[in-house]
Amino acid sequence: MAAEQDPEGRAAARPLLTDLYQATMALGYWRAGRARDAAEFELFFRRCPFGGAFALAAGLRDCVRFLRAFRLRDADVQFLASVLPPDTDPAFFEHLRSLDCSEVTVRALPEGCLAFPGVPLLQVSGPLLVVQLLETPLLCLVSYASLVATNAARLRLIAGPEKRLLEMGLRRAQGPDGGLTASTYSYLGGFDSSSNVLAGQLRGVPVAGTLAHSFVTSFSGSEVPPDPMLAPAAGEGPGVDLAAKAQVWLEHVCAHLGLGVQEPHPGERAAFVAYALAFPRAFQGLLDSYSVRRSGLPNFLAVALALGELGYRAVGVRLDSGDLLQQAQEIRKVFRAAAAQFQVPWLESVPIAVSNNIDEEALARLAQEGSEVNVIGIGTSVVTCPQQPSLGCVYKLVAVGGQPRMKLTEDPEKQTLPGSKAAFRLLGSDGSLLMDVLQLAEEPAPQAGQELRVWPPGAQEPCTVRPAQVEPLLRLCLQQGQLCEPLPSLAESRALVQLSLSQLSPEHRRLQSPAQYQVVLSERLQALVNSLCAGASP
Repeated sequence: MAAEQDPEGRAAARPLLTDLYQATMALGYWRAGRARDAAEFELFFRRCPFGGAFALAAGLRDCVRFLRAFRLRDADVQFLASVLPPDTDPAFFEHLRSLDCSEVTVRALPEGCLAFPGVPLLQVSGPLLVVQLLETPLLCLVSYASLVATNAARLRLIAGPEKRLLEMGLRRAQGPDGGLTASTYSYLGGFDSSSNVLAGQLRGVPVAGTLAHSFVTSFSGSEVPPDPMLAPAAGEGPGVDLAAKAQVWLEHVCAHLGLGVQEPHPGERAAFVAYALAFPRAFQGLLDSYSVRRSGLPNFLAVALALGELGYRAVGVRLDSGDLLQQAQEIRKVFRAAAAQFQVPWLESVPIAVSNNIDEEALARLAQEGSEVNVIGIGTSVVTCPQQPSLGCVYKLVAVGGQPRMKLTEDPEKQTLPGSKAAFRLLGSDGSLLMDVLQLAEEPAPQAGQELRVWPPGAQEPCTVRPAQVEPLLRLCLQQGQLCEPLPSLAESRALVQLSLSQLSPEHRRLQSPAQYQVVLSERLQALVNSLCAGASP
């Protein structure tokens, strides 16, 4: 099958991004004459991450790219030949060369949809040998994407809808692939933008960023800009020497703040002027390279007011150390006083951005009522998911040749649910989520307004529910290797996240000690589970 024409191409994953035992099992299937047996696997997780009651399904676009491009190259086959037994039949390797996903069918939760334990994120069916080989790369593509999207959604819930969240964790990420995945799926989970330029180029994630302390401290104040002149924003009138204009404003600002004109660092001011000359319509000051109150703030005000005279408006300031909440309040107070003193009303509302190892606890403090913080940059806490570094997704066989398969184990939590299944979400009359139902694929779908008997986990008897609305969860994504419908854009999936979270009850949405959302089984599926468990008993 020809690879999808996509600038990312095979970047998301390659066929040999897998565990060796997938190849050894493939040889075993082939040797047993079972390579083409019809099989179905499900990819799901067993527990919601971070102690919460929900997760987000993510990574589907990457899976589709991978599946449509799946083909073992000569170099791949040659390497497998070097690690498999030397007496392996050469015909097996010829079979590997012929493999693609043209007979693979995938049903999936939509990207950005709420996901709950046991409900398949992916159902993958096709020839047994092929769909077995897909296990590890699909787990790799889905697990971290879903984890970081869920983490980002939690941070968005803490921040509330008004604060702007910037993901800036690329330098803290677990390698380049982890960095790109984190930037992509933190945006899906609710962040507004990323510092990751490659995520902007390849995934369409909005990118943002200004300057670091190295830029500020690289200036001493003795530098002379090659062209210090800046034309008015309206484009009419002569240019103005911005450095000279800022120096004039500095005297007014220092007098207003009760500072000596020599206190603000001249190198910092030169850096601000240089940045303003390069970005007069997007000037932002990093205030804490030296002293926020005695240097960063007066230097920023001097340059911002000089720009203001020419018709430009500064777009913000950033803090990266200290008590961010308190400093933001103090800075806003200075902005309001300066706006009144110098009759520039726009200065009152200049956005204040903060960063510096912000986790859930620090974010909650910055997002509290009365906070003057407008933009929050988060790196390590979003990309590394320190509370839980893995979602723990699994990929389990549920049917072969149309017959159900079930893993029975000493650990009840690791038992699997047999058979090809359908999944439905039941909603109340107000649109709130009631529960998810798993049933056998051949069963008739639940109907809105009709009574339904279901089995909650571990229950000794069924319960009855009458949903006002019923939504099928698993969408046909690939059929025989062909894309069934265009996948939604990243922005559309991001919007689905916010819609889905709004339907979740506050008891399930809260981040600490939430109520657990129910995933129940139909009577027929429960009966099949009971039958297979009884049949396996000695």
